[in-house]
Amino acid sequence: MRAISTIIKTSVQEKQHRQAIAGNQPSVLTDIYQDVTNIVIWQRKLGDVLTQAADHILKTNPALQISAAVTPQSAYATVNNALGATQAAAALSEDVTQLVDMFCCLFDLKRAGLRLTAQDRAMCPRFHFDRVPCRLVTTYRGIGTQWLAHHLVDRSKLGAGNQGKPDEHSGLFEKETDIQQLSQGDVALFKGALWHGNEDAGLVHRSPRLPSGARRLLLTFDFIND
Repeated sequence: MRAISTIIKTSVQEKQHRQAIAGNQPSVLTDIYQDVTNIVIWQRKLGDVLTQAADHILKTNPALQISAAVTPQSAYATVNNALGATQAAAALSEDVTQLVDMFCCLFDLKRAGLRLTAQDRAMCPRFHFDRVPCRLVTTYRGIGTQWLAHHLVDRSKLGAGNQGKPDEHSGLFEKETDIQQLSQGDVALFKGALWHGNEDAGLVHRSPRLPSGARRLLLTFDFIND
């Protein structure tokens, strides 16, 4: 009985093990299909043209909120028209379109749920996981999203389990250095609780706190199943 118990315990531990995979090529995103991952990061550096375009858009559209269902064919027009069809809009729209195409191809989707928002505060300030299969997250300008490695999280402290205490004092994680953060330009895939086999391992993350006067341009994609 002891041997059987040990096997069962080991099996559960292996099933719950999750790791982050990062690389500087977009092909790394395919590693999201590995069972042992719940976050994959394409560590890309934004060029000057795209960085300047993001700055211009934040300056001219400080309350930007774009939410739309897009295809790889419709994404450019949707974003470009919403941004005002400027040179900066064209540069950003082209990059968004490329990411939509990659996202839809990777997950065999016809459409993606796109959100492009300008933020001056943390929209989701508490650590949480998403009840989605997978979400793409990238910050064109500003501070990147924060996340916690799966093995460092006490999930009983999420939501009401924090008993009203701040994340840093709830017991959700042990020390401040446990918090990891995406860099500006990184393209990340966050595996959620609705990914088959990942029900109890959705990536725990939160929006970063922004200093007074700071702004952020955030893009996310979600699944749309037709």
